[in-house]
Amino acid sequence: MSNASKQRPHVVVVGGGFAGLQVTRDLRKVDVSVTLLDRRNFHLFQPLLYQVATGELSPANIATPLRGILRKQKNARVVLEEVTSISLDSNEVYTTDSVIAFDYLVVATGAIHHYFGREEWRPLAPGLKTIENATEIRRQILGAFEAAERSNDPDEIHDLLTFVIVGGGPTGCELAGALAEISRHTLQNDFRSIQPADARIVLVESGDAPLDVYPEPLPQRAAHDLEKLGVEIQTQCRVVEIEPTHVMIRNKTTEEVSRLNTRTVLWAAGVKASPLGAILCEAAGIESDRGGRVPVSPDLSIPGHDTVFVCGDLAQVKMEDGGEVPGLAPAAMQMGAQAAKCIRDDLRSKPRPEFRYRDKGSLAVIGRCTAVGQIGSYKAKGFVAWFIWLFIHLMYITLFRNRLLVLMQWGWTFVTHDRSARLITDGANTDISTMEQATGWNADPAMPSTRHLESTSQTGAGGSD
Repeated sequence: MSNASKQRPHVVVVGGGFAGLQVTRDLRKVDVSVTLLDRRNFHLFQPLLYQVATGELSPANIATPLRGILRKQKNARVVLEEVTSISLDSNEVYTTDSVIAFDYLVVATGAIHHYFGREEWRPLAPGLKTIENATEIRRQILGAFEAAERSNDPDEIHDLLTFVIVGGGPTGCELAGALAEISRHTLQNDFRSIQPADARIVLVESGDAPLDVYPEPLPQRAAHDLEKLGVEIQTQCRVVEIEPTHVMIRNKTTEEVSRLNTRTVLWAAGVKASPLGAILCEAAGIESDRGGRVPVSPDLSIPGHDTVFVCGDLAQVKMEDGGEVPGLAPAAMQMGAQAAKCIRDDLRSKPRPEFRYRDKGSLAVIGRCTAVGQIGSYKAKGFVAWFIWLFIHLMYITLFRNRLLVLMQWGWTFVTHDRSARLITDGANTDISTMEQATGWNADPAMPSTRHLESTSQTGAGGSD
């Protein structure tokens, strides 16, 4: 061990997500000092981000201040820092402002969106990993309806009300289903010049069916439920170009390339490990996998560095059957618990256990009263799957207060079809005038310009989300 702490071993945890928070909390009764490093001051419940993006929940419903969660844990402190480098020779973590020594290090910084080498698509097709992503998607979706309401051009209205979602995994299906419910129900009486129900929602999936990671008949049931909501599914198709006004889609079977005019493209096609994975691999002298994940030993430590653990989406963990542990919240929490147990056993001079992943199943909600999923050998679908999904997600939310707020909001939405958090807020470096540029809408010359309306409305007032 290093001399990071003269009295108690110092555990540095990088990342306040599911894995990092689990490690920290599981060490609350262990004689160690824990420093939790994160760029944000809150823990985010990512599985419900799509509901923020579609106006059902507010950001505060699914984001909880880390200091509030750990308020009573006296051996833990939270430091708002971004890790820029790691030295495994000197056992030090380098941040933007300081150098922090450690005896044990747990790295759990998760994953980011993967655009497969087409980084120019990132600003044109936002993904869903952060609160900022969610509020930006919400702004684009609702802004498209507002721009269509102002337009007199039928072709432009059609383009504005066409929404393309790239990727038919759980996030893509959840976004598509929620968008369909917004346009068919929530907004049905809100506009005077357009019919929100005319919105075209296109889900582009490169496989044979959405949610094709699930066994049959679940993918076909998901496709049926999405189509019943009005979602158009294009399978065996791949997006090959994204522009501000359209996407180009190639059919993998016929190789035919078609153009689809749209002003809103949402990305749900893939993720890769956070950049810290590459930094850690370089420091350890090992190679990452194709997705940038860090290969780990059976106890989740890095080979050759038994005091450094990698957890969550950043870790490449092999299972006994040759498969890999999936990037799910329950898996990340189990890894966090494993790292904490290894540290605890080291301090008690006990042998470390190997990590054993316990598959608790996975579920994907499609829409109101319908979902699909697999729990063990049980294939759930329809209302039963939807109810299980609600219960499990509610139980995994960090604090009771947040659970209560989410439950109340879900109840209100279920009864009224209303999504009270459908607010158009400014995105980063955006304003109403840039929304016009994004949507391609031009004001009627006879009307005051949007730029003028914006400047007058801000006189003596201001605010942002």
